[in-house]
Amino acid sequence: MKPQIKEIIVVEGRDDITAVKAAVDAEIVAVNGFSVGKNIEKVKAAYERKGIVVLTDPDFAGLKIRDYIQKRFPKAKHAYINRAEGTKNGDIGVENASPEAIIKALEKARCELGEIREVFKPEILFEYKLTGHSDSKNLREKLGKKLGIGYSNGKQLLSKLNRYDISMEEFIKAMEEIRADENEK
Repeated sequence: MKPQIKEIIVVEGRDDITAVKAAVDAEIVAVNGFSVGKNIEKVKAAYERKGIVVLTDPDFAGLKIRDYIQKRFPKAKHAYINRAEGTKNGDIGVENASPEAIIKALEKARCELGEIREVFKPEILFEYKLTGHSDSKNLREKLGKKLGIGYSNGKQLLSKLNRYDISMEEFIKAMEEIRADENEK
């Protein structure tokens, strides 16, 4: 039996709807890519009725669409699949993700806080080698996947850690798990 999602999932296109329906039992709204402005009333109705979870492609266009929706619907939840999970034959998109990857992303969906906290500082990212080191990009990718917040450059990661309700304990635990996984290899 497929997991049920109470919120309405917002995706980019028809193929994304098919992939998400294969993974979960949920109501889904497509914004048709950059035509999101033309479809904003559908998203607004969903947001007001049940709440929404934004699940866009892990590429530049997906990020722009996500930002557009976030500005208008600040209590929206965000679910992320990573590039590796969403890539098939050079094509990047939610439609390429496995049902398991989609379920995992939706389970980790997060809502942005109304205010930006200052729990995380640039020094912490440097201390954990998430910035300023040769392997920083790889570590940020792993951390984004583990926390369910998607890939980010250093500046974006700092912002996400403070915007999403991520505790220092959750951050440290995720980094310890990443280090343990690396040591097993």
